[in-house]
Amino acid sequence: MALINTYDGRLLLSETTVGAGAQVLLLAFLGTAIGLGPAGWLTGLAFGLATWAVLNRALLRTRTRSFGPANRVTLGRAILVGAVTALVADSFQSSPPVSLFVGLTAVALILDGVDGKVARRTGTSTALGARFDMEVDAFLILVLSVYVSMSLGPWVMLIGLMRYVFVAAAKVMPWLNGSLPHSMARKTVAAVQGVFLLVAASGLLPYEAGFGLVALALGSLLWSFGRDIAWLFRNREGRAELTATATVTETVAVAVEAPVERRAAELVRS
Repeated sequence: MALINTYDGRLLLSETTVGAGAQVLLLAFLGTAIGLGPAGWLTGLAFGLATWAVLNRALLRTRTRSFGPANRVTLGRAILVGAVTALVADSFQSSPPVSLFVGLTAVALILDGVDGKVARRTGTSTALGARFDMEVDAFLILVLSVYVSMSLGPWVMLIGLMRYVFVAAAKVMPWLNGSLPHSMARKTVAAVQGVFLLVAASGLLPYEAGFGLVALALGSLLWSFGRDIAWLFRNREGRAELTATATVTETVAVAVEAPVERRAAELVRS
C-alpha cells in the first residue's frame, strides 16, 4: 500500500525543465538573429525561471500524476510569451523586427485556442491546466499593452493591468471570488484583446485607426469587467450564506467524526 501511494514528481519536473531549456534556446536564437540586448536577455531568463519555479510548485502541491498534452501546448505558448517579453524589454533601447514580433505573438495567440480543445478531446482537463492557461494569457496581454503604450500612451496599460487589479481587489473583497455564469460575450471580449493589441502593435494601421481599435478593446473590457462585478455584487449575500452553511456543515462533521476516531483508536490500543 505504501508503494502504491508513493508520489514521484520527477517526471513532471523533467518536463518543466525541458521547457526552461527550450526558453533559453529560443532566447539564444533571438540573440543570434537580431542581437538581443542585456535587457531582453535578463527579462527573458527571469520569465523562464519564474515560470519553471511557479509551475513546479503548483504541480507538486496538487500532486499531478501526468503533465498531459494540453499543458505541453500551454508550456509551448509560455515559451513564446517569454520570447515576446524579451523583445518588448529590448524595445526600450531598439525596436525589434516587426515581422518577428508579430509572428511570435500571433502563434502564441493562435495556440490559445488549441490547448483547451486538446484537454477536452484527451479528457485531461484540470483546474491547474485552466489556471496555467489563464495566467499565460493574462501575462501576454500585459506585455502587449506595455509595447503598444509606448506609441499610443500609458492609458493602454489599463488593458493589461485590469485583471491583476481585479485579483488584488478580491483579496480585500472576497465576494469578487464568486463563480460567474457562462458568458460567450466575456470570452469574446477576452479573445479580441490580444488580437486588437497585436494589430495596433504591427503598425499596419494609421495612428488614428490603431488608437480607435485599442480604445474599443479597452471599452469592451471595462464593460465586461463592470458587468461581472455588478453580478457578483448582487449575488454576494447568497455566496456568504453558502460559505456559512459549508462552515457549519464541516464543523458538525468534525464534531461527529472525532468521537468515532477516538473510539477506533481505543479499540486499536486494546
